[in-house]
Amino acid sequence: MFGINAGEGLVLLVLVLLPLAVIVGAVVAIVRLRARVQHLERQRPVGAGDLEALRADIGQALRHVAVVRYDAFGDMGGRLSFSAAIVDDRGDGVVLSSIHARGESRTYAKGITEGGSDATLTPEEQQALSAARTGKQR
Repeated sequence: MFGINAGEGLVLLVLVLLPLAVIVGAVVAIVRLRARVQHLERQRPVGAGDLEALRADIGQALRHVAVVRYDAFGDMGGRLSFSAAIVDDRGDGVVLSSIHARGESRTYAKGITEGGSDATLTPEEQQALSAARTGKQR
């Protein structure tokens, strides 16, 4: 009809349909990407105020932790006693200590405000608190 044989018709068909398929695939990918971007934009904080609120929340999270293990008594081994400091960015939190003896174990909790405590801290508790605040364990 147009003067082409079946082989030439097949080549012509491939040359027309292949770029068309690539274009359709690209359009579908762009539509999906745009929908994903819109979804992510709906989930992100709206403005700087939200970002500051998130930073304030993170700052109050008890995320600085350090543990010091030790032998509380000379006749005990294995470093079964410990002091653990858990504080936020401002240094507010708690120090937990567990003193292990042969016949018993005692646990103590001391509140921490701005890096200090109303209660006297033992050297091990001070070491744990310092390590939690600086991020450096000895």
